[in-house]
Amino acid sequence: MARTGIEAALNDLLFNRALTLQEAADRHFTPEYRQRTDGRWADRNEFLEHIAHLRTLVADGHVEVHEELYDGSKYADRHTAHITKKDGTVVRMEVYVFADLAADGRFSRIEETTLMLQGSSSDRDLGSAR
Repeated sequence: MARTGIEAALNDLLFNRALTLQEAADRHFTPEYRQRTDGRWADRNEFLEHIAHLRTLVADGHVEVHEELYDGSKYADRHTAHITKKDGTVVRMEVYVFADLAADGRFSRIEETTLMLQGSSSDRDLGSAR
């Protein structure tokens, strides 16, 4: 099982414009994928709508993984997303992730909590699927 991780998934979703959103999603997320961010659940379609919106705002960035753990089909990490928006503003969010991996190594469920380190209150939705 080739396992994905949050760094590879977010890099493909947000920063790798050579991949379409669908290609990036299919690479890292199962068709039945669900995500809960800061208490709000989103199915795969809602998640991808949110990522499509973020792609219109994000110019560049990177993901810094501080800790990452795999235990069979379970995954956990703590990472910081460093994002530069197209208007030049910088957003930094620390994120705590607990996830399930499908048999093929893709994410089937993620539950995460975000902590804004740098950015305005309007940047808060960069971290949560709506």
